[in-house]
Amino acid sequence: MKRSKYIDSTILKADATEEMIRNLCREAKKHDFAAVCVNPCWVSVAAEELEGTDVHVACVAGFPLGQNSSVIKAGEAAEAVHNGADEIDMVINIGRLISGDIDYVRDEIKLIKKTIGNRILKVIIECCLLNDEQKIAACKAAVEAGADYVKTSTGFSAGGATVEDVRLMKETVGDKAKVKAAGGIRTKEQMDRMIEAGAERIGTSSGASLL
Repeated sequence: MKRSKYIDSTILKADATEEMIRNLCREAKKHDFAAVCVNPCWVSVAAEELEGTDVHVACVAGFPLGQNSSVIKAGEAAEAVHNGADEIDMVINIGRLISGDIDYVRDEIKLIKKTIGNRILKVIIECCLLNDEQKIAACKAAVEAGADYVKTSTGFSAGGATVEDVRLMKETVGDKAKVKAAGGIRTKEQMDRMIEAGAERIGTSSGASLL
């Protein structure tokens, strides 16, 4: 795969402006990234900038804590798709997972996938807050619910992507889903290690420098 097509170029900061989002999209077009990833309020702007290209618009749902109700997350996802999103990056309910309520986690992912239809669903499991057993359980639930990707991190918690987590996630999902590494990936060397471990998307705010 072309190197640039691993990259989801991302701005999710609270102080992101329209100009920053438009510049993100222009850079994504220039470098032919896989996608840009933005907050819900910027989806229509990104879709406008990227119209006619094969750079996708990804939008987060339940971000960054994952503590919204399932109905709210589904509503966010539906609105994002209506406004032009091709992909949804949702955060699971991490507290429910840690509590052992895997059925809740699975059902929520399934609801979001049903809501967005054939669009790509990436499931953020926030590895830095989980032990390996919980990471494996989350990945299995995502696969059973029909997710397209499992994703390491929001980038807003206690830690980001690690090679060890990417490898564990890929071993768990096999060929039934793909892995997105995100959080703290700022160098070409880091990106290379994540890809070698099994990542097929890289979420980063440093897209151009990774090339």
